[in-house]
Amino acid sequence: MDQEQLAKFTVSTRHFNRILIAIDDDDFISSRFAFDYACTVAKIYSIPLAIASVLETGDLNVFQSLDPDVLAERRNEIAKDLNIYVEKAKEAGILDVVPMIGEGKPGRVIVEQMIPQFKPDLVVVGSETHPGARKTIGSVAAHITRFSPCSVIVVRDPASAPAPKPEN
Repeated sequence: MDQEQLAKFTVSTRHFNRILIAIDDDDFISSRFAFDYACTVAKIYSIPLAIASVLETGDLNVFQSLDPDVLAERRNEIAKDLNIYVEKAKEAGILDVVPMIGEGKPGRVIVEQMIPQFKPDLVVVGSETHPGARKTIGSVAAHITRFSPCSVIVVRDPASAPAPKPEN
C-alpha cells in the first residue's frame, strides 16, 4: 500500500452476523473464557450463537468405541453439558442459541460439518495454557484457525497472560 492509498483509507465497522463457539467438554477453563467472549459479542450484536461440542472418538480405546453403552453414555454426558451452556447463554440474554453435537476429530468436524451447517462469520475457540508452557495454541484451535472459511478468534484465560514487566 502506498502513502496515497493509506491516506484515503477509512476505518469501517466490522459487524458479525452469526457466531459459533467451540466448547471442549474436557477443558472447562479454556472453554469458559471463549464462551464468555462469544456470549458477549452475540448479545451486543443480537445475533445467533451456535454452541458446538464434539465427542472425541479418538479418546476412546478400541473396546470403548465398540461398546454401544459407553458411546451412549458419553453422548449423553456431552448433551447434558451442552444444554447447560445453552441455558447459560440464554440467561446472559442471547435469544437465538443453537446447540450442535458432532463425533470424531474436533477440528475436522467443526470445520467440515458444523461451520458449513451453521454458516457463522466468526468462530470462537479457547486454547489451553499450561503454567510455564510456551504460549502456543492447541491442535484443535490451530486446525480451526488454519482451515476455517471464516474469521476465527482464539480466547485465552486472562490469568495465563504474562505479567507486565516493570519499567526501569
